[in-house]
Amino acid sequence: MAATALLAGVAGCGGRQTPAGTSDNAASGAAAGNCSVTNDTRISIATGNTTGVYYVVGNAFAEQVTKATGNKVKATAAETQASVGNIQSLEKGDYQVAFSLFDTATDAVQGTGSFTKPVQIAALGRIYDNSTHVVVRADSGINSVADMKGKRVSTGSPKSGTEVIAQRLLKAAGLDPDKDIQPQRLDLQKTTDGMKAGTIDAFFWSGGLPTSGVTDLFTTAGDKVKFLDIDSLLPKMQQLSPAYQAGTIPSSTYKTATDVKTIVVPNVLLVRSDMDAGLACVLTKTLVEKRDQLAQANPAAKGITLETVRKTAPVPMHPGATAALDSLGAAK
Repeated sequence: MAATALLAGVAGCGGRQTPAGTSDNAASGAAAGNCSVTNDTRISIATGNTTGVYYVVGNAFAEQVTKATGNKVKATAAETQASVGNIQSLEKGDYQVAFSLFDTATDAVQGTGSFTKPVQIAALGRIYDNSTHVVVRADSGINSVADMKGKRVSTGSPKSGTEVIAQRLLKAAGLDPDKDIQPQRLDLQKTTDGMKAGTIDAFFWSGGLPTSGVTDLFTTAGDKVKFLDIDSLLPKMQQLSPAYQAGTIPSSTYKTATDVKTIVVPNVLLVRSDMDAGLACVLTKTLVEKRDQLAQANPAAKGITLETVRKTAPVPMHPGATAALDSLGAAK
């Protein structure tokens, strides 16, 4: 029924697609019910590591967008280094849609952290939350983040949201990420391979639950690896950003002995501010209406809800996304 409603909306609105850079006019069209695209359009979605949730959900989203628009919008998903790199590539026009952690997106619109000036981006919506995974080898002697001093630690792919969080957590624990550890800036696949081989002592990962690469590690390595509770570092992290919240990785997720106390960060789906509002409207409608299909790809997508999808401030919602959510009755 959702697919039928969306296709009817696409077919029944006759407005033309507005060129990039004229988002004000496009926004008024979307607000008036013009949730459509007229010209055949190709979009590329920046995701993350192939063993992470961004990549899985991103591919599922691309498929649903293509189907929902009757191939009018042909969407594909690309493997990337994730949040920071995604936003930088989005700004350059290499991608049209990008997954990002909320703290990194906030840095981008405020011109702080990894960004020297504000980036002109907007949100299609808030999606699911990422859980911070801090995993160590059981024989490493690491029982807290502070114990990582002198150890071989993977802080995630360069320019990833994981790297941003890892460096902040290390600093919150009183360590210098550049001097006090042996940093390994590796993607998740290479990280878990290193954990299995004993060439890496610990790693940070920010991802939805479950992340397939972490599932594989705990399945194959068993009690040779363990999680660290990091809830004690939350107060210092919240001094940096209110995006950081208390969370739990249930024991059932990775078949661990107990639940793990951790820090969670929301994710947002981003576009350039000048994206045509009709297209942004279609993308956001698909995101919400096809949530169950996305959750079939990974259960983390169940976190896409009408109650939270608008909660992206200080990252502005794209006008086309706002029009879509108004039509769906999403909470304001």
